[in-house]
Amino acid sequence: MSVTLLAGTATATASVAAAAEGPAAAPAAALAPTAPVENLIVGYKPSATEASSNTAAADDATAKGKKAGKKAKFDRRLGTGAALVNLGGTVAPAEAADVMAQFRADPDVAYVEPDTRAYATAVTPNDTEYAKQWDLFESTAGMNVPAAWDKTTGSGVTVAVIDTGYVAHSDLAANTVAGYDFISSAAYARDGGGRDANPADEGDWNATDGECGVGSKAGNSSWHGTHVAGTIAAATSNSKGIAGIAYGAKIQPVRVLGKCGGATSDIVDAITWASGGSVAGVPANATPAKVINMSLGGPGACGTSYQNAINAAVARGTTVVVAAGNSNADAAGYSPASCNNVINVAASNRAGDRSYYSNYGAIIDVAAPGGETRRATDTPGTVTTPENAILSTLNAGTTTPGAEIYKPYQGTSMAAPHVAGLAALLKSANSALTPAQIESAIKNNARPLAGTCTGGCGTGLADAAATVAAVTSTPSTPALENTADFTIGDNTTVESPITVTGKTGNAPATLKVGVNIVHTYIGDLKVDLVAPDGSVYTLHNRSGGSTDNINQVYTVNASSEVANGTWKLRVNDNAGGDTGKIDSWNLTF
Repeated sequence: MSVTLLAGTATATASVAAAAEGPAAAPAAALAPTAPVENLIVGYKPSATEASSNTAAADDATAKGKKAGKKAKFDRRLGTGAALVNLGGTVAPAEAADVMAQFRADPDVAYVEPDTRAYATAVTPNDTEYAKQWDLFESTAGMNVPAAWDKTTGSGVTVAVIDTGYVAHSDLAANTVAGYDFISSAAYARDGGGRDANPADEGDWNATDGECGVGSKAGNSSWHGTHVAGTIAAATSNSKGIAGIAYGAKIQPVRVLGKCGGATSDIVDAITWASGGSVAGVPANATPAKVINMSLGGPGACGTSYQNAINAAVARGTTVVVAAGNSNADAAGYSPASCNNVINVAASNRAGDRSYYSNYGAIIDVAAPGGETRRATDTPGTVTTPENAILSTLNAGTTTPGAEIYKPYQGTSMAAPHVAGLAALLKSANSALTPAQIESAIKNNARPLAGTCTGGCGTGLADAAATVAAVTSTPSTPALENTADFTIGDNTTVESPITVTGKTGNAPATLKVGVNIVHTYIGDLKVDLVAPDGSVYTLHNRSGGSTDNINQVYTVNASSEVANGTWKLRVNDNAGGDTGKIDSWNLTF
């Protein structure tokens, strides 16, 4: 099987509480004003009349201002008990220092300091093309990324981009680690050999129509992997180009797509190696990725080869993000979009609608900006709205590499790396998060699309700030979990219980059921969630064929069920020859 690319708010600071009785401490040099000052914060000793009387504090401020030749007026009492003194407008640091000296000379004053200002630490990037990256910051359909940068930028996380490889670009070089070229065919690789340690993109152009099969068209090189990589982790605040979503992360280019796409066998090995697994004849990955992005795919349901490789990668702790596909069709008919244990991403446009080309369906997990270089009614092949597409790093070469450039592309290929970048932010913010927890966090904290999505776009538009806030402010471990092993024998049924107490009312419409089953040939298994009243919700029904293991988070509309009571995970083995166990499962309300 061959697959192809898819294409700061300022706030006033408060002082510490009034100091205890005792000699006044010598003023610290750090408290001397270094910028224009509008207010002073004055802390009086508890024994001073000014500590409890606003009238006395007001008289004192006026008197000290006169001594310094400046205006000073009591404004209000802070929650700590300190007095806020207004200087009659913004004054120079030296003038403020004169007034502060008068307060410091008073033995009833415990401390005085300028009312300085604090600012959001994630300032607007100075990258020259940042203003064009609507997909990061616009309120209508952007992914709310800048507000997440106060807490995390992705540092310590490697993201593998399994794609066309990497063409040198100065906006990516500092954030790129060693990758690998997994194209086994020299003819398709165009580098004079098979697999090697150089993931350089040699170009994926087609010289003539039909060169890659019936219906294929001639075309220039896409430099697709480099465009995807820029969205994830382009260097940021370096006074050039664009900003990456997880600009503190590292990109690992893994080349699988060349002339005429890429082979499943090569992609499966790439998934294995990128996540830290062993591939015969290939050196071990020195920097295994905690996130994999696959902006590629083809028609057909997920095969066992893909599913086994993905399951193993997830078991190693790697989150796998895939593009839904660009055929305006149900993503269930495309692979690897239809595989389990992935985050399947549809594309949305600048207005917040599903992009006209994006695949859709019940199998979609979430949407992210994929853009549109033209409207659905425009002539196919034209570029009429480049400003509404996704700008990223690219190359000007039509066949072989030329000069580095930036260019807008559209596609679920562009949507997926937005979510891969978000996954890197989450893993960096909380290294204990599992792939299932990362997926749940992204889905649970998405916001409704501003526009419409016919066919289904998962839980909505991924929201970086909301998701990062969720994983940094709430426990990541499911509150309700059963980790006891329950053996699954041939042609038997087994149940693992979780007793819920202390909940009010019914379960949510988005009850999360995390399932970890170790079992060969999961096509034998039927897996149900059984509510306390006996109602049955089927999670898995003998699909997956000879694929090993189930490690997935399911969403169940359990809003009709009372939350409290004993819930059960029921597993029924329907054939002989393969056995296993319920390793663990959890409920997240």
